[in-house]
Amino acid sequence: MKYTDGFRSSIIRRVVEGGGKTVSQVAQETGVNIATIQSWMQKYKAGTLALDGSEGESTPGQRNPGEKLALLLEGQHLDEGARGEWLRQNGLHSEHLTLWEQELTAMMNDKQMSLKTEIVALRKENKELQTELARKEKALAEAAVLLTLKKKFLHLFQEDGEG
Repeated sequence: MKYTDGFRSSIIRRVVEGGGKTVSQVAQETGVNIATIQSWMQKYKAGTLALDGSEGESTPGQRNPGEKLALLLEGQHLDEGARGEWLRQNGLHSEHLTLWEQELTAMMNDKQMSLKTEIVALRKENKELQTELARKEKALAEAAVLLTLKKKFLHLFQEDGEG
């Protein structure tokens, strides 16, 4: 199972700064295998795994909206027990799901408003173009009538001149 760096850091922080908690206590609280945490602690002590200052979770800004939506949908179908394990596996907290839901809702509302504004502008432009087209069609019809009258007028005088 793959854990995020932030999640690993939060687990190590719980052991190191946890107020006397043992590795087994942290493992029991988080559902992570004791051997896995011990391996992380060895890496931490060797200097290959650092406490990067994050709070142990992927921040909402680190994932794209598609990933956030997929995780929200996936998390909604889980019961409370399974959701806790799922959150740990993904290095998340339940607050992220709430934040992401709000963020995606706001994003969709903004998109909807911009689409409505665009539709209003396009309808206005369409109406202007239809008005201009009607004016030009009328002018073209008048020009066609004038051209036809001119030909008939010339044809009328040509007949009179021949006779």
